[in-house]
Amino acid sequence: MNITGEELILACSAIGAGLAVMSGIGTGIGQGNAAGSAAAAVGRNPGAKSDITGTMLLGQAVAETTGLYGLLVSMLLLFVKPLVG
Repeated sequence: MNITGEELILACSAIGAGLAVMSGIGTGIGQGNAAGSAAAAVGRNPGAKSDITGTMLLGQAVAETTGLYGLLVSMLLLFVKPLVG
C-alpha cells in the first residue's frame, strides 16, 4: 500500500475534524451544569428569577462559543482543505 503525502494530509484532516467536533461534549456538559444550577437557584429564591436567568444565558453563550469554534475548525478542515497545496 502506497500512501502519498496528499492522501495522508486528507486523512489527518478528517481525524482532526472529528476531534474538533468532540468539543461539543464539553459544551453540552457546561450548559447543562449552568441550567441545573440556575434552576436550583430559582427554586431557592424565586424573586431573583430575572437576574439569575440573565446570568445563566450569558454563561451559556460563552460556553457555546467553544462548540462553535470546534464546528468551524472541522468545517475548514473538511471542506476548505487549507493544508493541501
